[in-house]
Amino acid sequence: MPLFFKRFSQVHTIIALRSVAIVIQFFLILFVNIGLQYQLPWLPLMTVIGTEIIFTLASYFYYHSGREADKYSLFGQICADIAFLALLLYFTGGATNAFVSLLLIPIAIAAVTLTSTMLSLVAFFAIASYSVLLWLLPMHVMHGNMEGHFIGMWINFLFSAIVVATIVGKMARSINQRELAISAFREEQLKQEKVIALGVASAQVTHQLATPMATVQLLADELEEDFPDNPVIEDMQQQLARCRESLDSFRQMVFDIKEQATEEVLCDDILDQIEDNLNINYPDIKVLGRELDKEELGARARVVADASLIPAILNLVNNGIRATKANNKREIELTNRVIDKHWQLEIRDFGHGFAMSELAELGVKPVASEQGLGMAVLLSHASLERLGGKLKLTNHSQGGALVTLTMPLVDS
Repeated sequence: MPLFFKRFSQVHTIIALRSVAIVIQFFLILFVNIGLQYQLPWLPLMTVIGTEIIFTLASYFYYHSGREADKYSLFGQICADIAFLALLLYFTGGATNAFVSLLLIPIAIAAVTLTSTMLSLVAFFAIASYSVLLWLLPMHVMHGNMEGHFIGMWINFLFSAIVVATIVGKMARSINQRELAISAFREEQLKQEKVIALGVASAQVTHQLATPMATVQLLADELEEDFPDNPVIEDMQQQLARCRESLDSFRQMVFDIKEQATEEVLCDDILDQIEDNLNINYPDIKVLGRELDKEELGARARVVADASLIPAILNLVNNGIRATKANNKREIELTNRVIDKHWQLEIRDFGHGFAMSELAELGVKPVASEQGLGMAVLLSHASLERLGGKLKLTNHSQGGALVTLTMPLVDS
């Protein structure tokens, strides 16, 4: 059973297989007693089968009620199958029973459903059960060369159990890892497709804004000629200049990302740009915490960055400030440190925090919220991943959201 099957399905599959086995066991006992005229101990065998039926029904209703079956539950189910089979074999000839090799089936099931440690325990339990069955054989059965034959059967079972546990377990883990890799690749591909779609839409909007901005600029120039000292027109010219700079920066950023241009940037310079952004755009916001303590970083702490890194960080800071203002607060906490050759920047806002339903999806796909669709977090997450960084979104223990950005430092 590959890993992409849920454990809930796996335990029901084991229960279904045991149900089929119970029916086969019952009819085989009838056939041997009636058809082949072998006298088997009915009472012990029916007691074992009855116990097996009760255990199967109890397991079915327990997990059918919605309880999740973890790996320990699967381990218990497989060990129970070994115990039931060993008891049936004990009352029907022990190690001389032709069906003794069925003890390999639980090992094969464990190899594709359990961890290596639990698989080893299951294999040991099956080998121990076979060994006990062989040890309990009556002495009159060991006459002649039969002792060597049964010991050879035990060695064959031991070798088979080790091969099944080792080879099948390794193959199952390899398949599971490949399935996980394929699933991760598909998720990454879907996320990149969304990012590309957002980039295309942004480029189209930027191109469409260029013409009306040029028209507004011409109008502003004409108004400035007619009213040279008008403060409103001066403010309009300043805002238009900012718009032109933003468009030029966006075009340059798109070009640099397309050319995959990267450079080593000092962490101090990144912190300076964050401070400039806060001072210019949010002068009413008070920065708490250690206020970007640069001394801890060292003068030569650097990270590999491209044109998207600064906008990605500023997006996260701006999101935190908007969340803080939405909660009628005017504070934000920024902390940076170096941990295990990684630069870590924490951004804590004083808003309402993330909803639990949003945490699993923010940064992976657009998520609707009161502030927007989470596009900034999605784009920031994609930009940081491309540079080898990581983004962690959590809720702070004292309230508000906590965004942790981690970037590998350049080895000096």
